[in-house]
Amino acid sequence: MRITHGFRPLGTPHAVTIGNFDGLHLGHQAMLARLLDVARTRGLPSCVLSFEPHPREFFAPEQAPARLSTLREKAECLQRLGVDRFHVFRFDRAFSSLSAESFIEQVLGRTLQAKYVLVGDDFRYGARRAGDFALLQQAGTALGFDAEFLPTVEIAGERASSTAVRQALAAGELAHAARLLGRPYSISGRVVHGDKLGRDIGFPTANIQLKHNRPPLIGIFAVELCGLNGEPLPGVASLGKRPTVKGADAVPVLEVHLFDFGADIYGRRVRVDFLHKLRDEEKYPDLDALVAQIRRDVDNAKTFLKQRHA
Repeated sequence: MRITHGFRPLGTPHAVTIGNFDGLHLGHQAMLARLLDVARTRGLPSCVLSFEPHPREFFAPEQAPARLSTLREKAECLQRLGVDRFHVFRFDRAFSSLSAESFIEQVLGRTLQAKYVLVGDDFRYGARRAGDFALLQQAGTALGFDAEFLPTVEIAGERASSTAVRQALAAGELAHAARLLGRPYSISGRVVHGDKLGRDIGFPTANIQLKHNRPPLIGIFAVELCGLNGEPLPGVASLGKRPTVKGADAVPVLEVHLFDFGADIYGRRVRVDFLHKLRDEEKYPDLDALVAQIRRDVDNAKTFLKQRHA
């Protein structure tokens, strides 16, 4: 899969879909399946058009929702699904000022040379979100592309959306989130050095670098760690501010204690699959109380993972 940026013309016609695709849930996957089907039928390369940062992060960063996936995680998922090109526009003041007509002409026409454009049924675009599907269809007739919208995808009567996934994760309902995603929720990153407290208290951890400081879930979890050239490794993870050893203003940290594992994996890029929430974060009076709770967390995570694979 090729990753391209900006307004430079791609030089070949594409079948295009547009969106933020945060989390790439089953609704997104249905759109991509339709895109790939049309692209194959018409002999066109497929292209996903997205934006960085998320428009809501640009306009109101303090009110923007927590991200479900980083740009890299999004790209990795699109590649696995078979997309040919991932084109990213930097969402800044100039881009946000494009009129709906200019967005169609400059982005879809001149840059992507779209011959087919697929959007969701609630897709809006251009300054002040003025563009709608009717305008897209009308412009497509003039510029030579077909426009199609995909109706909402429902899972057991619920609309598959990034908002629904965030709500499920925030509530600790990981099985519900997995049903909407079609897979367990995960965070990918590189293993970095931490403060070594886990090793000092008998529970060494792999510290996974986070790209954003507002993860969509907080707490203690039964997890599996993937990406070390073998089977997923079982473990227990803490994702949060570690209130017993850090202050309220601490940056969230993802730490994974792997069971019966002692290899050096610093610098490796891994994926943590969140399978079950064990409890919320708590502040303990001292390290002894924390260590006793970690032992219980390890036992509870082992019990859950054993039952899951039974």
